[in-house]
This record gives sequence, structure tokens and C-alpha cells, in this order.
Amino acid sequence: MISIFFPLVCSIFMVVAQQATAENYYCIDKGNYTLNSTYHDNLNHLLSTLPNSQNNNGYGFYNLSYGNADDQVFAMALCDGDAMPDSCQRCLNESTHLVQQLCPYQKEVVLWHNNCMLRYSNRSLFGFMESFPRVILYNTQNASSDPDTVEAYFKDLRSLLDNLKSRAMAGGSLKKFALDSIKSAGFKTIYGLVQCSPDLSKIDCNNCLDDSFGNLPGCCNLKKGGVVLGTSCRHRYEDYLFYDISNVTQAPPPSPMPQPPPPPPLTVPGRKKESSATVIVVIVFASTVALGIIMSIFVCLRKRNAKTLMAQTNKHPLISNERMEEVSVESLQYDYETIKLATGNFSKELGKGGFGVVYKGRFSNGQDIAVKKLTGESAQCDVDFKNEVMLVAKLQHRNLVRLLGFSLESRERLLVYEFVKNGRLDHFIFDPTKRENLDWDRRYKIIGGVARGLLYLHEDSRLKIIHRDLKASNILLDEEMHPKISDFGTARHFVVDQTQDSTSRIVGTYGYMAPEYVMHGQYSVKSDIFSFGVLILEIISGQKNCVLEGQHERTENLLTYTWRHWREGNATKIIDPVMRGRRGSEIMRCIHIGLLCVQTNLVDRPTMNNIVLMLNSNSVSLPVPSQPAFYMHSNTGGVNHNQLPQRESVNEASITEISPR
Repeated sequence: MISIFFPLVCSIFMVVAQQATAENYYCIDKGNYTLNSTYHDNLNHLLSTLPNSQNNNGYGFYNLSYGNADDQVFAMALCDGDAMPDSCQRCLNESTHLVQQLCPYQKEVVLWHNNCMLRYSNRSLFGFMESFPRVILYNTQNASSDPDTVEAYFKDLRSLLDNLKSRAMAGGSLKKFALDSIKSAGFKTIYGLVQCSPDLSKIDCNNCLDDSFGNLPGCCNLKKGGVVLGTSCRHRYEDYLFYDISNVTQAPPPSPMPQPPPPPPLTVPGRKKESSATVIVVIVFASTVALGIIMSIFVCLRKRNAKTLMAQTNKHPLISNERMEEVSVESLQYDYETIKLATGNFSKELGKGGFGVVYKGRFSNGQDIAVKKLTGESAQCDVDFKNEVMLVAKLQHRNLVRLLGFSLESRERLLVYEFVKNGRLDHFIFDPTKRENLDWDRRYKIIGGVARGLLYLHEDSRLKIIHRDLKASNILLDEEMHPKISDFGTARHFVVDQTQDSTSRIVGTYGYMAPEYVMHGQYSVKSDIFSFGVLILEIISGQKNCVLEGQHERTENLLTYTWRHWREGNATKIIDPVMRGRRGSEIMRCIHIGLLCVQTNLVDRPTMNNIVLMLNSNSVSLPVPSQPAFYMHSNTGGVNHNQLPQRESVNEASITEISPR
């Protein structure tokens, strides 16, 4: 499938890539296993079992796991939609033998081999849309030397791919695959193919392919063929027939509106046959007109409702009609009564805060959910609701809480999230008993996961998102203690090349807010990095960044406390006592990184790209931090809130206690 292509050299962050002559694969730096360990045995069992027919969904998709707890291995495989069953089986058999040779001892690997993809990991892979890693390849021949001809070529190509995307999305849970061709002026026929992993939702498939198509201008400009291979989706185009259409079962194009059956023949005594024919024509015509009127009324009502919602949305400059249309699809919108039933009439409360209350629920299929029920009747509440829906629906990452849908009925604004089993991070690190369950390995994993989530928001997603309220209570922990960033009600979308914005409406939580934001309303990616630095120091110390008053408490905030001990060479004093004596150098390095993030001058703070590098490589040298931002101090060394800018209202400050778990 890819032998005629030459690889485009791409810099994909935090993934160790190795290119072989015939294979495309990634040995992902997520930890290693040892020879003959339990994990190794589980992996061997799983790979030997995977190609068997009983693991196949019937359309070349495999998903299974083996083992328990930390030694559990998860695997997933997907054959090309046009691959014959014997070809698919042969590809998987070869892949299961190749993969361990190419990436020995790695716990997470992905391999694209011939007409199939195989991946395994020590984490669950099912149902997660992931943009990376991926391989981008292209045909070395240009489509044309004429700019106008090339422009027409790629215009027709985009039309073809968009059509295929719609058909693949509609493919259901067994197979999301489509192929077709289009005639391009002055060219041969353009052939295209798209495929999503069938475990993805309709909206995830849409987002994955949109992201995949976004690589076309950079990788394949002027080229007459290109392919983007991802773990969740792929697409390819050529000016020749490259796929095997003999074994294709793909999603059909959208069906036209069914027409009403013709009425039975009418016979009227004493009339001629011409009269009967006239009556039939009149009735058919009248029925068609009536049906058209009914459909027009239905469409108009839907458009009016959509326009009303969009008109309210347009009052906010950061929300576009395009995104509102994307998240208003039926696959995301839930019926209010369904949610009410799932939550037992909103009876089991998980938490509450400035934006409303969160309830636990369970759908009839057994899926646990968390429902955020927003309170307030102000226009700002509507803006925050739409903002969160449209932002989170576009964001798909392992370290972000997953939005399942929403409801806008009965004057209720509801957000439906995945249920995150272990709840909020602050319930662990600030609790004297629970934080004993967080050893350094788990805390380090949480720091790294939040960093990867922020990196995705700032640099790797199709949108550039500033969270603006990153704090311990907005980090949720799943069953395996992996962190998920939540609460995007105050998040903001930056356009391409935008680096900073300002606002007169200060929202967030004091203690996590960067000084330029508190004093001047200026926010940027460096605002989130300041908050992340505070979070690192809180995770390490088990203490909040606030003034702790009392006979045995310190009378300075955490940043002041940490900086003083750092300058004195006694930074180990800030480490939570339950972790002291364990991996001291690694903990000290994280304290160093935390101090770099909270420096007063935003220019001195590192980017998330650099932070993740610092966290994952001891060979990256760390600059010397300067004094962190302490805001304004009272005589006791604490924060003097009377000197800070005033907010519009209490509810607008996202000092939230809600947790979409």
C-alpha cells in the first residue's frame, strides 16, 4: 500500500520514531517491560490470540485485552476496508511477529504493515480518538506545473474527501470506511479512501478526519498522491485506482427522502379512462404539494431554532456559527427526559460550585455518566454553556475529560460527561489520609498527564485553547489514576498566530492566576503555564497555595515558602513527608520546573513543549529560575485581596467545586 511513497520527515513530539524500509512504526516512550515478566507473558499470549477469527468483528477490527492491574495488556488491530479476509489475516499474523522485533520491551507500540495496523499498550485503547502518532507519506510526482490546474485539482480532491468523510461517519459501529472517485478538469480521475476505527463515535470520526485532512497543505502540496496513517483514522488519494473494490462493503451515500407510494387507481362509473387518469394526476400532485409543505414547515422550524441559538452565540466573538453547527448534530444532543431518568431525577449529587451542580447517572446500557446542571438565567451563563460545549466537543485527548453530549430543553442547560471514577485531585493531595495513596510514581504520572493535556490544548489540537482555570479541583483521576483536565467554562480559543488577549472580566481562582492576568486582565498560554507551576508545587508538597494561619501553620503562600527554601538550599522541606527519601533527584527536578513556570515575567516561563521535554529527559538542562510572582503582600506575607481587581460577581469567578466525574 505504501511502497511507492517516500516518508515525509515530521517532528511528532514525545514519540520515539524509527523508520524501517518496509514498515512504519512507533516505539512510544511510555515505559518498558522486562524479559519473561508477567507483562511480557501477557503480551505474548495476547499477540498469539489476536489474529484468531473469534476476535474479529467481521470487518477486520480486533479489540481485546489480557491480564490484570498493572500487567494488563490492551491490543487493537484494524485492516484496510478494501482488504480481503485472507489478506487481512496474513497481515495480522506477520504484524504480531514483527512488532516485538521492531520495538523490543516497549509497553506501547503502533505498527502499520501492508494493509493493516496493529497497536498495543498498558492502557485501554478502545473508544479514544487520538491524533498522534501518525505517519505522513506522499507521491514524489507533482500533480502539475500549472498553478491554476493544481488549484482545481485540490479543490476537487477536498470535495471528494468531504463526501467520503460523511459516508464513513455514517458507517456504524462495525465499519467506518468509504471510497470513491471524482473527475477533475484536465486530469485523470482522482481516487480517494477514508477510514475511521469503528469504535469511534460519529463526532470523533469527523474530528479525526478533519485533523487528518489538515495535513494536506503541509505534506502533499502540489503532489498527485498522499496518505496520512493514524491510529484512529487514515486517508489516501491518488490519480490511479489503488484500492481493491472487489471486497468493499462501505457505508452507502445518504439516502434521498423517500417518496410516497402512488395512490391506487380510481374508477368512476360513467367516466372515461382519461377522466380517471386526470383524477390520479390531481391527487398525486396534491399529495406531493402537501408533503412538500409539511417538510418545509419542519425545516423552517429547525432552522429558526438553530438561528436563535446561533444568534445568541454570535454575541460572543470567540464562538463561530461553523462550530455551533458541528456540535448541534443529533449525535451530541440528548433528550432531557433521558438524562433525568439516568440521574434518578438528579438525586445523586457529586459536587457543586459557581456554575451549578454535578450529578452522577447511568444510562440504560450501563454506562456511568456525570451531568453538570448549570444554574443562573443570565446571558453570560448561556455563553459559558455554549463555550464549553463547542470547545470540549472539538477536543479529544486521553488527558481531557470527555464530553458525551448536552441538552438544551425545558430551560435547562445540561452537559453530559464521562464518569471519572476517582474524582478530583484536590480530594487526594490535600487530604491527610488519602494522599498517602499517592506515592511519587503516581504523582509524577499525574504531573506528566496534565502536561500532555495542556500541550494538546496549546499546540497539538486543531484549536489553540487557553484553559484559564487550571487547578487541583479541575483535575479528575480515572480508575488507573490517570489525570483528566476538566471544566472548560472559562476557556478561550485563540486564532492562528495569536499570542495574547485581554479582558475586563477576570475569572479563575486566586492562587493559580498569573500576575499579568490578575493585574491587567492579560492572558495567554503562559497564564496556563503559571497555573501548572502552582499545581506541580501543590502535588509535591500536599499543600494549597494560600496563606495558612494558625499556631502550627505557615504564614506565607506556597510560592513564597518554596522560593525561600530553594534559595537556602533546603527545598526538600517542601516535599510531602509521605514521599521524603524517595527519588529525591526526580522530585527536586520537578520543583525546579515548577519554579520556572511561576516566574513573574511571562517571557521567562517555558512553553508546554519544553516542559514536557524537561519532565521526560534528564539530559535537558534547566535554566536558573528567577523570583516567582507573589502578587501583593500584606504585612503577614500573605496575599492582600483588597488590592486586587474586583470581579463583576461572585459566580463569574470560577472558584468551582463541581466535578464532572
